Amino acid sequence: MPTSDGPSHLPVFVAPPHGNHQRSSGYVPGRVAPVRSPPPAKAPPPPPIKPQCARLDRLATLSQSEENQHKGRSQSLQQRKNTLICFGVSVGSFFLTLILVFSFSRRDVLDENCPDHNPSLSIWNPGHTPEKDVVVARGKLFRLESSATFRSLTIQSGGRVVFADNADGSKNVTLRTHYILIEDGGALHIGAPKCRYRSHATIALVGRSDNKKLPEVPGLGRKFIGVKSGGTLELHGTERVSWSLLTRSIPVNGLSTGGHAFQRNFSRGINLRVVDQDTAAVLTQERYDTHESFNDSQRLTQLLQSLPAGRIVALAVGDSAVKSLLDETKKAIKEKLGSSFVSSLQYRQAWALVSVVGGGNASCTEDVREHENHDTGGRALARRNFTSVDGVDFSVTAYSEWKNGFPISGFQVDAVDQVVLNLQDEVQQTWKPGDRIVVASTDYSMHQAEEFTLLPCPHCTSRQVRIQGKPQYNHVGEIIDGVDMRAEVALLSRNILIYGEMENSCYGNMCQFYNHDTFGGHIKVLGNFSSVHLSHVELKNMGQQEEKGRYPLHFHMCGDVDQKGGYSEPTYVDGLSIHHSFSRCLTIHASNGLLVKNTLGYNTLGHCFFLEDGIEQRNTFYHNLGLLTRPGTLLPTDRNETLCTSIKDKVYKGYTPSPSTECKAVSTFWIANPNNNLISNAAAGSQDAGIWFVFHSSSTGDSHGLVPETKAELTPLGIFYNNRVHSNFKAGLFIDKRVKTTNASAADPREYLCLDNGARFRPHQNADPSRPRVAAVIDTLISFKNNDLGAWIRGGDIIIQNSGFADNGVGLSFARINHYLYGISLLFSSDGSYPKDEGSSQEVKHSLFVGESRNRGTNGGQNKYWGLGGADGKMRTLPRNRTFPIRGFQIYDGPVRLTQSTFRQFTPTPERYTSAVGFNLKNTWQLTPRNNLSQLSFHSSVGLRTFFGRPGQWFEDNDLDGDKNSIFHDVDGSITGYRDTYIGRADNYLIQHPGCVNMSQWNGVICSGRYSQVYIQTLGAPNLSLSISRDEYPDAPLVLRGINSQAAVSQQYQPILMMSKSYTFHWSGPAPREVVLSLINFDKDDWVLVGLCYPSDTTFQIMADINDRQSNTFDDLTDYGTVSSLTELEKRPLERKYFFDRPVGLLWFYLRARHGRDGHSYCSVKGCERVKILATTSTKQTCNCTAKAYPKYSKTPSAVVPMPALSPALPCKDCGAKQLVFSSEPWTSYLQTQVKSVSTKEHQLGDDNAFISVNEVTMLFSTLGYFFVSVDSCSGKVTGNSAFTTVDENMEHYLKSKIPKRSIVLMATRGQPEDLVDLAPHLVSFGMAKTPDLHSKESVALWGFKGSSPSPSWVSLQAGKRDEVLGLQERYLPLGLEAYGCAPPAVQIRKDLELLKKATGQ
Repeated sequence: MPTSDGPSHLPVFVAPPHGNHQRSSGYVPGRVAPVRSPPPAKAPPPPPIKPQCARLDRLATLSQSEENQHKGRSQSLQQRKNTLICFGVSVGSFFLTLILVFSFSRRDVLDENCPDHNPSLSIWNPGHTPEKDVVVARGKLFRLESSATFRSLTIQSGGRVVFADNADGSKNVTLRTHYILIEDGGALHIGAPKCRYRSHATIALVGRSDNKKLPEVPGLGRKFIGVKSGGTLELHGTERVSWSLLTRSIPVNGLSTGGHAFQRNFSRGINLRVVDQDTAAVLTQERYDTHESFNDSQRLTQLLQSLPAGRIVALAVGDSAVKSLLDETKKAIKEKLGSSFVSSLQYRQAWALVSVVGGGNASCTEDVREHENHDTGGRALARRNFTSVDGVDFSVTAYSEWKNGFPISGFQVDAVDQVVLNLQDEVQQTWKPGDRIVVASTDYSMHQAEEFTLLPCPHCTSRQVRIQGKPQYNHVGEIIDGVDMRAEVALLSRNILIYGEMENSCYGNMCQFYNHDTFGGHIKVLGNFSSVHLSHVELKNMGQQEEKGRYPLHFHMCGDVDQKGGYSEPTYVDGLSIHHSFSRCLTIHASNGLLVKNTLGYNTLGHCFFLEDGIEQRNTFYHNLGLLTRPGTLLPTDRNETLCTSIKDKVYKGYTPSPSTECKAVSTFWIANPNNNLISNAAAGSQDAGIWFVFHSSSTGDSHGLVPETKAELTPLGIFYNNRVHSNFKAGLFIDKRVKTTNASAADPREYLCLDNGARFRPHQNADPSRPRVAAVIDTLISFKNNDLGAWIRGGDIIIQNSGFADNGVGLSFARINHYLYGISLLFSSDGSYPKDEGSSQEVKHSLFVGESRNRGTNGGQNKYWGLGGADGKMRTLPRNRTFPIRGFQIYDGPVRLTQSTFRQFTPTPERYTSAVGFNLKNTWQLTPRNNLSQLSFHSSVGLRTFFGRPGQWFEDNDLDGDKNSIFHDVDGSITGYRDTYIGRADNYLIQHPGCVNMSQWNGVICSGRYSQVYIQTLGAPNLSLSISRDEYPDAPLVLRGINSQAAVSQQYQPILMMSKSYTFHWSGPAPREVVLSLINFDKDDWVLVGLCYPSDTTFQIMADINDRQSNTFDDLTDYGTVSSLTELEKRPLERKYFFDRPVGLLWFYLRARHGRDGHSYCSVKGCERVKILATTSTKQTCNCTAKAYPKYSKTPSAVVPMPALSPALPCKDCGAKQLVFSSEPWTSYLQTQVKSVSTKEHQLGDDNAFISVNEVTMLFSTLGYFFVSVDSCSGKVTGNSAFTTVDENMEHYLKSKIPKRSIVLMATRGQPEDLVDLAPHLVSFGMAKTPDLHSKESVALWGFKGSSPSPSWVSLQAGKRDEVLGLQERYLPLGLEAYGCAPPAVQIRKDLELLKKATGQ
């Protein structure tokens, strides 16, 4: 939705903290930007330096008098003198030009876009003077040519410092200083947007926090770059791809088989490993004691003779191997493996060999070391490199040695220094050997992020890089189960580096929390600056944990920094790498309109991208990445549990904070005002949340008092599109809560700015609750592997669409209510439900929910739980706990509408209930029957569509009010098969009738009918439980305990009742003196007949009214009259009458809606219809009338609405999400492919269903042999399919000639093809790195490509032996790529770029 300018009461200019602040010369009151314009992008070239001859001639002529006109000789001498002067000036100009040309000799011409080409600059080589305070003032325009050291550098009053550069990027300049202060008129330039810096520029900020020799600069402190009013900071490094996505998964150790490592002492004889040349899997590991056993030597001979050609064999001697080593064994090793040393192997010689069976001596690598005095003087080491059939390089290593009297032997199969990353973007030109990168976690733990150094890779494509070492964890590089789980890969290195020099050990107050120095450098930009633009700069070791306002990059109270603030070139931050930071990443403080794009924030303490005071608006975050966001100390919301309870200097007296309600909120994106834009960002791992929208009721911090009422909860949401959140512990996306805006006191001892309840996002036009609502749209959210919640959203009129959720503890949960404020138990909920909230919509549509995907994770990296799960029943990482009930969509209260969405992979296990739709656990709160679910699609992998809980772990007794009233509406029968039915708790007889269908697996019941809520408030009896019996099921009452605490002065209940039925209400103690019953979600003419239990001596005053909640007024006040019997009352249902059955003690009356509701409103268009009862009695007895009421008022159960027939099991039209893939690149089309090969074993087990599926169109094949499907890689259209029983001439002709170029080639097998070996050579033409070995293989699945070289990264071959089951294999393949040879689209619509233009006003 459009980004608004925000409420008009927000300040345009934020006043500085000191009243005597000196303004810049261009300051205009009421504006943040100075009158002067920022420097133009293209400066005009300098005027040429001309000789001064003419001017001198004119002066000479004017100086002549009448008397000298006749002195010819004197005139001649004067002319000669002038000529000499002209000549001297010309020569000087020539040499000056020569100097300038020489200065830029490596560039053909001066470039007016390059700040260091300005001819007015003076060459500056100040040297190293660490005790000198340097001031660059007016008239001093310096080009820094070499490294320098100062105590401080101040640039002011027209002074300028520009870092020198050259064409080949070899001009490396380092500036070390305690601080750089840029004051009014001062400027620091390193490169420019149109002339990027090519060399390496480094600014090292030095100093300790306890250094008293150098005084702090007011407002800036120590160790900083500060930009004050009128200052200019322009830093522009070489343009580089900031971050990308993996396009091929990286397994642990770089190999899909996991690699192999073995080392042992005294493993006597010949140790052997046989390795699969196609997969790097170790097929055989054995020890043959050829020192003592002739039999072992024979066994080794037999094994070698049995191995097929091409197998990799590694041998290593442990201790000794020759005493019983037979000649036939030596011959086999020599002939099969090409060994040159085995024949002459001696006692206790260390020998290692790696070879290929049948490859001869050329394929053999071996090494021998002599044994002497129990030492071999080194290691016999043999290593060879290989390539798998999928193109993955790996090494096989064998080693043997004697060391300090111990024989050692071992093996390694790994990909160390050989792992190649396949990336989405072309990075080869800008990511260089020696650069550092980080690969994000794709598991529950953010600590699985890994750093690597890039290595040279001559054979890499433009989208590949090679890393040093090997990964410790799996990193996903593909779409899995329809959700984009590709790991982000970010470049840490930049050629402009600003860093804080750190101490080797911790010192100061922070050492109680951290074991390292946390006093880094910082950059602070103050209001009314002249021009600030930063691009492609690296900030390392920045931020100061002990000091507020000292962040790596901080825009401090700058007001509007775009065109609205008078800046012709809007301020931006682009391509920054902010990593290993000690306090946040980037802070926007009382500043508006800043563009932050392509920026990385990695490994920081405290909130990373941080909006500070709650009044920051119109800022745009585009394509930024934050990961590994750790707890900090500055604010309560930064802290984890330990820090929260340890830091108590700002709470009232001895109060101990509550971590779960006041702290534990550290987030990668901390958004303190909704009117900001988030487009295509990634939050890839935080201790708490990825993106957190928090609400400030008033401006806080340094802005305190500027905006007494921010109306943040009412402010429309800015643009939220295409963001991804994963690997966060608490939640991916969190929209809820506010911060405390008052200081600690006896009344509220909590710390200022701690988390606070009471917020509920409910946007309206212009943040005005009297104006129409504005829906907040969360569009294209990708959320996976978040430990607790994929998204938690509290509020109304919120829409989530086109989003994918996978592998979260709970995928998505909406909440409307917030019924707790500190120290107060509320009679009414806090503006989040009836009676304060008038009702609104929460909607989810066109989305995908995946319970436990094929991304099984890695056991390690602070993942706590590892157990069986998923549709395949394999070991995997788990959220929360091995027994935690995973849910895709969680219903808390409502109303919420879930429609046109798909569920996959929700398979319960004996340890846990995993369900597609579930409910909030241990729920005390109200639910509504208006939770409408429709047009849902459930994949066959969903074993539990919904679940209502059972007593036990996590559910406890499962008997709180919300648990018992759990219900939702199956609008179209897409969940149950019964159209227009409701699903509720199986033991809740208030909603049932005889035709209901019991679903024991769900602990639920499917019923037809009409259902609404009665909101019951009581005064004067807070500890009461309410027992409700339906007259048709008097033996099965529903007992509610109420939602308020037992100490509250009142209580409230909200049962869900079937309409057109009668009920009796009973109390666990004396009847309350006042009861108010409100009709919630009643449609016009809906009614129930209720009887409330009272003592027989009670007298009543009963009144009906309509409560207008907006004006808090009461209309249509009407008193109830009496009738003499229930029969008479039932004859007059439209009248406001009551009947009190004194012998029984039941007060009977109708609750009937006389007005219709409007949309999602709880109540009628006129207000909420209520009945208020004032009871007077002298009796204190318990008022439970059940024994007297029944069987007197018992009725025969019946259905008001007949149960519909079960719908036929046909595919649901328009059910499920429209799209199959939920990607972070929604402009790219994907092809869903499934290949199901069937082996003999599967056939014996009864699985005879072989097929290939393309975009859910299944093509079966029933004959034995091979089945091929070709798909056009540009359009995704199936171009052909063929089946063959053998690899004959027809099949060979088909493979060579019938499959079009640019085709995706899919293959499945059925049965046991006898000629798989003959097929193998043909697979190379479909992208295999080499001819695969298909000996002893039975079932094969292929994803190939016929077309360009190199092959796409998704090309893959899966092959199973006779005892292996491949099962169903699914892959999602990108379509229409230029790398395939597809023509680029004439017009590619990039919604993200269009929204970026809209957000920034371009």
